[in-house]
Amino acid sequence: MAEPRGPVDSSRIPRFAGPATFARLPRLEEVGRADVAIVGVPFDSGVSYRPGARFGPSAVREASRLLRPYHPGLDVSPFATQQVADAGDIACNPFAINEAVETIEEAASALTADGTRLVTIGGDHTIALPLLRAAARVHGPVALLHFDAHLDTWDTYFGAEYTHGTPFRRAVEEGILDTEALSHVGTRGPLYAKKDLDDDRRMGFGVVTSADVMRRGVDEVVDALRQRIGERPLYLSIDIDVLDPAHAPGTGTPEAGGLTSRELLEILRGLAGANLVGADVVEMAPAYDHAEITSVAASHVAYDLVSLFALNEKHGTPAERG
Repeated sequence: MAEPRGPVDSSRIPRFAGPATFARLPRLEEVGRADVAIVGVPFDSGVSYRPGARFGPSAVREASRLLRPYHPGLDVSPFATQQVADAGDIACNPFAINEAVETIEEAASALTADGTRLVTIGGDHTIALPLLRAAARVHGPVALLHFDAHLDTWDTYFGAEYTHGTPFRRAVEEGILDTEALSHVGTRGPLYAKKDLDDDRRMGFGVVTSADVMRRGVDEVVDALRQRIGERPLYLSIDIDVLDPAHAPGTGTPEAGGLTSRELLEILRGLAGANLVGADVVEMAPAYDHAEITSVAASHVAYDLVSLFALNEKHGTPAERG
């Protein structure tokens, strides 16, 4: 196997120069095939409040210029143990949500047909549904850890079935989630009615609120999540609004009382060795950001996701480890 081609060397080309790819990695067409591909989905036609997440992928790529090749928290060099490449953006119709959902599903399925794993940068949370469909085509129903201020299991918005507030209800209805292993993490804020929680529970979701993380601590939360997901194929869907607005102002539906960026990253690192098969980071709306606070946080989340894949590449998945 050829040596993985990594990012541009920052000792030769300054970080503010070089390719505009994620972490200044090679483009997918330059390496032919990747173990992990970073792909953008600049789509935000499913939002219910602030628009602008269509510009999220480019903002996260820009903020990722400062990422470095060794991850001390996980003791892994994520670009050296696997080929990581930037697959560009999935272009989809901004005027037809149903068509866009189909386009994203087809593109994600094509990108993963040879075993490539995706870290997808959104875009609004509508895109999680077609990404989960593509993952389930390969792995069957997947476990889900959903990091978000909101449940995103509502039925419709203004009669529309496909929005950023409905993807996980649709996913449960379509049978692409393992309903024995579903959890929201970081939820908070007002709801429409207590029925929202009752409906969510009936779908199989457990809930770890942001207050739970504060009171119980990261280690206890991680232990509970790992027990729930076991060794099942796992998909991580991360709405950047899981972070408090102090840590992520650049998002479409901010809620007070969220996680810190440190708490989120430490929870993700606690999932090292889990059977991760796909992930997304969504709802980064740079028009509401300040000093790249949100895009920097999102780029580090994506880097940690790539690093989790690298650990499995290095040590094997749970199934491979027996």
